[in-house]
Amino acid sequence: MTVHDKAAGLIRDVVAAMGLTLDVQVVDTPDAIRLEISGDGGEVLLKRKGEALDALQQIVNTGFRRELDDDRSFVVDCMGFRRGKDDELKQMTRFTMEKAKLSGPQELGPLNPYSRRLVHLTVAEDPSMSSESIGDAFLKTVIISKK
Repeated sequence: MTVHDKAAGLIRDVVAAMGLTLDVQVVDTPDAIRLEISGDGGEVLLKRKGEALDALQQIVNTGFRRELDDDRSFVVDCMGFRRGKDDELKQMTRFTMEKAKLSGPQELGPLNPYSRRLVHLTVAEDPSMSSESIGDAFLKTVIISKK
């Protein structure tokens, strides 16, 4: 059994324990291993800004990321919710980068580790900009500034 299958199996078990029968598809992309959840009742995972989805993603990454043979991580999505939120965050990061070019360092956050990584990767697309996480808790703030 591959690590992909184990991760998908864990998600199936967790949602089954919640009384849901949902489908989990594994999509292997160059950036991440996406675990796409679909089916009736999936919106339960999206309540409270997707907290259950974030928790599932954290559990899957904590449990299985070390078994991957590269530096990718798992992304758990349900009904395209995460993809939409990711696009929103990238757009906000680009806006904040433009603001930082004009007015000096800008803060984004507090953000969870997955969101911070997305911000850092987006900032890295512009060689004249830099980003740094500050804070000592699970949720940290990202400072975006000119190099």
